[in-house]
Amino acid sequence: MSVPKLTHLQFLVIGIVRGGDVPGREIRSRLKYFGVRKSGPAFYQLMARLEDAGWLDGRYHQEVHDGQIIRERHYSVTQPGLRTWDASRDFYARAITDFGGAEGLAGA
Repeated sequence: MSVPKLTHLQFLVIGIVRGGDVPGREIRSRLKYFGVRKSGPAFYQLMARLEDAGWLDGRYHQEVHDGQIIRERHYSVTQPGLRTWDASRDFYARAITDFGGAEGLAGA
């Protein structure tokens, strides 16, 4: 079993997006819940890296609100993204089990 490819932040983002087609503003809101605050440019650079890695798919949705055209980026997880996320989750679950859970880590 090898060390996960995902950083903790990438793991969190993919976990948020696993639910389906998620707008960027909702991802940012959920990240704030976990104490992660990113500027707009830093957030979209993170998302672009996840797309470049092939783990997320991003596309623009266009809507009209009060006569104004709004373009919003939406994201979904790709199959490679799901496999990578699952492998990371399994790695840490195995590590917790192998070290005896919280009790095993307390003596370290």
